[in-house]
Amino acid sequence: MAESAARVVVAKPGLDGHDRGVKIVARVLRDAGVEVIYMGLRQTPEMIVSAALQEDADAIGLSVLSGAHMTMFGRVMELLRENDATDIRVFGGGIIPDSDVAELESMGVARIFTPGAPTADIADWVRENIRPEHAA
Repeated sequence: MAESAARVVVAKPGLDGHDRGVKIVARVLRDAGVEVIYMGLRQTPEMIVSAALQEDADAIGLSVLSGAHMTMFGRVMELLRENDATDIRVFGGGIIPDSDVAELESMGVARIFTPGAPTADIADWVRENIRPEHAA
């Protein structure tokens, strides 16, 4: 039985208004066979987790350039725990200092991609690490 495509909700939490990079990542993931639900700009963690639950997502990808990455990722992880949805993996990228990556990983964030990460590496990581729970 063939495995269905991974479903990933991709969003820009907070007030950051720059979305060119996240749109490129969304397109690269789609081209790699991932089912992408792109939520767009100015999403709250509550909106993002709600969408992931409604869409039966396998993962959430966040793009944070505003400096609020600890707060945004932290709240998403908290909401996933509150909704008994820790099987939804969280990854992301943006302007995130190397010194914060280990703390984000200790919160449960699966992977952080920093500026300059090749889009092929992001797509490869998602294909290799995000497994849909359901078979087609």
